[in-house]
Amino acid sequence: MSPWPYQDVRTTVTADVAAMEEVRVFPLSCAVQNYAWGKVGLDSEVAKLVVGGDTSAVIEADKHYAELWMGAHPKGDALIKDNRIAQRTLGQWIADYPACLGSKVKDTFQGQLPFLFKVLSVNTALSIQAHPNRELAGRLHAQFPEHYPDNNHKPEMAVALTHFEGLCGFRPVEEIIGFLKSVPEFHALVGNEAAEELLSSIGEAGRTSLALKKCFTRMMNCEKKVFVDQLNMLVKRVTEEAAAGKDTSGSNSELLLRLHSQYPGDIGCFSIYFLNRMVLEPGDAMFLGANEPHAYLNGDCIECMACSDNTVRAGLTPKFIDVNTLCEMLNYSPAPASAKIFPSIQDPSDPFVYLYDPPVPDFTVMRIQVPASVRQYTVAPVDCAGILLVIEGEATGTSAAALSDITLSRGTVLFISANESVSLHVTSPSGMTMYRACSLL
Repeated sequence: MSPWPYQDVRTTVTADVAAMEEVRVFPLSCAVQNYAWGKVGLDSEVAKLVVGGDTSAVIEADKHYAELWMGAHPKGDALIKDNRIAQRTLGQWIADYPACLGSKVKDTFQGQLPFLFKVLSVNTALSIQAHPNRELAGRLHAQFPEHYPDNNHKPEMAVALTHFEGLCGFRPVEEIIGFLKSVPEFHALVGNEAAEELLSSIGEAGRTSLALKKCFTRMMNCEKKVFVDQLNMLVKRVTEEAAAGKDTSGSNSELLLRLHSQYPGDIGCFSIYFLNRMVLEPGDAMFLGANEPHAYLNGDCIECMACSDNTVRAGLTPKFIDVNTLCEMLNYSPAPASAKIFPSIQDPSDPFVYLYDPPVPDFTVMRIQVPASVRQYTVAPVDCAGILLVIEGEATGTSAAALSDITLSRGTVLFISANESVSLHVTSPSGMTMYRACSLL
């Protein structure tokens, strides 16, 4: 008999722990956020991906499926989806095995996964907003932790999965002045003095930024009764003009009426005269750095961001708004919509990978487009942990770092530890589309 009666149990537990340390690739079950602005039921790409990844998932026809969170954020920490691993979250796993992040990421980000990967399905507009840089995030968190829950910055990128609309950055000054001339209700909120300053600043970048800040701040701080009256007058006017067959494009009337129907009486409806209207098709991207004004309007997208929940809002939202902070922090550099499209570049080592590599260390997004003619494909190892999402296609995945073969299909989410590869045998006749997030320091 063993001198220690529990020796066999201890040996088994030790062996299990050693085996777990070797498991470095595994599927995830990810959190869904049911915000009111999300698409409903199976109209939502989020809902479709959830069902694709788990056929037992129940999608409610009248429920909003707004966001799929793929990561280790405390508000939506993914569950490891392998019945041979004792149930735990991705965040707990990373805390237990921080080497899975890769040495550079582990050291740079204090043993934390530095990004949050998402899918968004937008039915009604999200707020007029911007994200603070690290310095401002620290101050806001210290002063108002109930509104700004952490001290991290939140650069983010959106990559369209479907036809996608948003607002991003200040329009060229000439366009804003055009609206000041053609939309008297907008001019009334900005005022003659600020509008004239903007007009006279053309050609002088420093003066233009100051004048633009003055115009935007005047509008955003307008008395509620004044802007509600002007908005109602504008909506009435463009509705009557459209009914009479007049051209109302000079008032950006279609978008105005849509936003007003979603947020009646909201000052954010006037933001369309300041901010670029962005229209993205699948694969097009926007990068939203610190202090960049933006809003998502409609459509489905991949989103990746630093692991933070800090947002400064000022309109088109029922949530807390902080107009003064937003007006002070914004980047008032006007630029055309085309300048806000963030380009992807083909990975020189893999013709099927397109990189969206923003000027921040927290994240990089890869679009992996495996053509129908390719049956065998390897998701290459990189020196950092990553999360892989299958958008289209099916395959069987094998990896020395997985407990067993993994079936990949639309909606599958995989965590891939640093320096691990996954070999795919593609079984779908049309190839595969996947997105991968990681931190390429």
